[in-house]
Amino acid sequence: MSQKENKGEGEGSEALKALFSVIGMTCSACAGSVEKAINRLPGIREAVVDVLNNRAQVLYYPSLVNEEIICETIINVGFQAAVIKDETNERSTQVCKIHINGMTCTSCSSTIESALQEIFGVQKAQVALATEEAEVHHNPKVVSYNTLLQVIEDTGFEAIIIGTGEDISKIELNVDGVDTDHTMKMIEKSLQVIPGVQEIVIYPECNKVSISYEPDMAGPRTFISIIESTGSGHFKATIYPREGREARRKAEIKQYYRFFSWSLVFTIPVFLTSMVFMYIPGIRILLDKKLHNMMTAGMLLRWELSTPVQFIIGRRFYIGSYKALRHGSANMDVLIALGTNSAYFYSVYSLFRAAYSRDFKGTDFFETSSMLISFILLGKYLEVLAKGKTSEAIAKLMDLAPETAILLTLDHEGNVLSEQEIDSRLVQKNDVIKIIPGAKVAADGYVLWGESHVNESMITGEAKAVAKRNGDKVIGGTVNENGVLHIQATQVGSESSLSQIVRLVESAQMAKAPVQKFADHISKYFVPLVIMLSFSTWFAWFLAGSFHSYPKYWIPSSMSSFELALQFGISVMVIACPCALGLATPTAVMVGTGVGASQGVLIKGGQALESTHKVNCIMFDKTGTLTVGKPVVVNTQILNNMELREFYKLIAATEVNSEHPLAKAIVEYAKKLTEDKEKPVWPEAQDFVSITGNGVKAIVENKEIIVGNKSLMLDQNIAIPEGAEDMLAQAEGMAQTGILVCIDKEVAGVVAISDPLKPGAKDVISILKSMKIRSIVVTGDNWGTANAIAKEVGIETVIAEAKPEDKAKIVKDFQASGYTMAMVGDGINDSPALAAADVGIAIGAGTDIAIEAADIVLMKNNLEDVITAIDLSRKTFSRIRLNYIWALGYNLLGIPIAAGTLFPLTGFRLPPWIAGAAMAGSSVSVVCSSLLLKNYKRSQKLDNLDLHEIQIE
Repeated sequence: MSQKENKGEGEGSEALKALFSVIGMTCSACAGSVEKAINRLPGIREAVVDVLNNRAQVLYYPSLVNEEIICETIINVGFQAAVIKDETNERSTQVCKIHINGMTCTSCSSTIESALQEIFGVQKAQVALATEEAEVHHNPKVVSYNTLLQVIEDTGFEAIIIGTGEDISKIELNVDGVDTDHTMKMIEKSLQVIPGVQEIVIYPECNKVSISYEPDMAGPRTFISIIESTGSGHFKATIYPREGREARRKAEIKQYYRFFSWSLVFTIPVFLTSMVFMYIPGIRILLDKKLHNMMTAGMLLRWELSTPVQFIIGRRFYIGSYKALRHGSANMDVLIALGTNSAYFYSVYSLFRAAYSRDFKGTDFFETSSMLISFILLGKYLEVLAKGKTSEAIAKLMDLAPETAILLTLDHEGNVLSEQEIDSRLVQKNDVIKIIPGAKVAADGYVLWGESHVNESMITGEAKAVAKRNGDKVIGGTVNENGVLHIQATQVGSESSLSQIVRLVESAQMAKAPVQKFADHISKYFVPLVIMLSFSTWFAWFLAGSFHSYPKYWIPSSMSSFELALQFGISVMVIACPCALGLATPTAVMVGTGVGASQGVLIKGGQALESTHKVNCIMFDKTGTLTVGKPVVVNTQILNNMELREFYKLIAATEVNSEHPLAKAIVEYAKKLTEDKEKPVWPEAQDFVSITGNGVKAIVENKEIIVGNKSLMLDQNIAIPEGAEDMLAQAEGMAQTGILVCIDKEVAGVVAISDPLKPGAKDVISILKSMKIRSIVVTGDNWGTANAIAKEVGIETVIAEAKPEDKAKIVKDFQASGYTMAMVGDGINDSPALAAADVGIAIGAGTDIAIEAADIVLMKNNLEDVITAIDLSRKTFSRIRLNYIWALGYNLLGIPIAAGTLFPLTGFRLPPWIAGAAMAGSSVSVVCSSLLLKNYKRSQKLDNLDLHEIQIE
């Protein structure tokens, strides 16, 4: 059968479209060969290959050919190929975290960011100067981790992978005793047969095994046991020590300290010979001794001492500037290299001219180049020290995890057979762990046995110890206070709440605030502008000196007019500092998010911080936000002769299928009326229907039961008797929710449910008013109850009987009126409104910190934390503004002074080495300014509120 006949045969079926990534194509000839090979296959309708984006789009008939055959055909042509299932799959990416060495300013981070975003398969790339990390959202089928690393290294920086999207179920083991590749392959085969193992990557050069697995089916102890049994006792497996951010920071601090120390060894003698010994007669004679023509011993000594500083210790500035210029950008290294080279090479010129001239009277600036490099290294050393302190919050969170855990072995009846102390990282899902008084909880889980109080302040910010007994949840990293607990682990390693919080805070510190764009924009033009200003300064002073435009006494006795002009030019070049601008926002965001995390307020990055400080209107959900969220039945009125127990049996059978808090309150009350209060058996409910925002209905014991609000009854054409209307009005007037119960089309009774206000809710609304923030309450409850609650707390704007989907529309309506909106809800039913608001605040999240729709997650169920979040964001942005004022003000004042604007009037001149010290100090001062946020104390009004609540208790 011919190809044409094949295609014709397939045309009866519908053609499908498939997208393939094709890696390795370099020109149109490559694309043509791929296209030709695909078109030769039977069942291909059309094939188009895009060489620029490294992909191929194919229309094919599935009855004749499939995606696997097409993929194999591309591979056979000589290229890497993978199926991209659909466009949405291409976008649902993995997140790769990369540590980057060598960045000095926002120009560096912007260059790397641009290079990463140009890669096909990368959807988003963020590079943070303050953390020296990149977060890349990419499709692993299209672009590999190695490609990302290679692009960064081609840009001129060192890159190290520190995390991938696979980390949630991944562990790295170090295997001792392996001496050949064959033994490593033997270990790999042994691990592959374990159920739940997804991927194994071997690193033979460092005896490391990386295992991706499903935590429900396998765990690290299983892997270690299999590895050690494979080698008949010859192999020893342990968890591979992982280099964290703190370790890298310490290594960087140590490196800068070493560089600075060595620079001092050479710079101090240079400084002494040029600025101190010249005033000591005996030593001055030795230094001024002419060795050859006008070349003195002092000049030669300074040259010998400053050369190692310039080219060995200062080598990093040459490398940095070369890499930046190679990619068409200019950074801080370019300014330093230009400034120090100008001083150094002019000094070399002066030295050689003096050596070959009998009457040359020039001076050298060797002290300028060496002291500049020393002061810049000191500044960098102090900067990395200070930057390390900005991320202390993450280090403290990571330190909460205990080193060891006590693993219990139980028999089938739950009796303890043995205890074993293990590394806490070896705890697996469903393990039973013993927690003794004073010990940290090793993993998230629930209590199997025992009673105690657990201090959760380090995770949730809740000051009081929380009572724990059988069935209660516990959080890893918290501290057991008095009793012994046996807990079953449910979330371990990267799945634990502690790990999720660390990842959220790390991600928040990566995310750029919109205000950061200002610094990024300036950084593009800053260095070229400074170079122009520096050259212009030198040229202006040089011309003025050449044409004798200023008095001769302005020129210091040891200099010529050219040298004076050169000093001014170098000072301008080295005093300008783009680093301070680049650090103004990210360091403040790092400290602000860290402080928030320590108080149970998780802020998802700079965008959330910036939006929160602008909020002027907050919309509160009622149930679970303004109220306690645990409604209880307080009154029941039956309108027929039915018994109370029978009445509640029918409505509980209906409501037990609903997740609504009011439904749960009815079921809990009904349990009290049954004989078996622990595990009551309800009649079967048939044809159950939940009417969102109104109620439920079902058939129970051949009766049609409808439970819900007044709107539901009217929709079902059920008449509401006058007695029921009165009961509803009475309940609503007491801030209770009235629920109508209809049996076989007749209203049989009214259930009144109360959900008390949270303590301090009224005071929180009052404090928000004093902060000039408007408050609104929105609820699906009836108008009477909503108005009563609002009146009690002091909220004037009420929106009742709102369905969940209506809340998002209400938010948008207020935004259209000019308000910056925050929505405070429980993060589940309120997700659409949380997403629609400028700031979504999920309250009372507890361990569920990964609420996607929220911008801010409050660990506790306290309304006071809403004020803390807003107050902290305002303080953080005040600090950012102050940082920008300092960074901009420093450059706007420093550059003119360095250019010599004060010199004609005052005779004040800024030597280049002092200008360099000032430049180094500016970055340090901005970081230290951000560190002051660590002293943040929450509003005094909130402390007074807490004191008032304690007195009431």
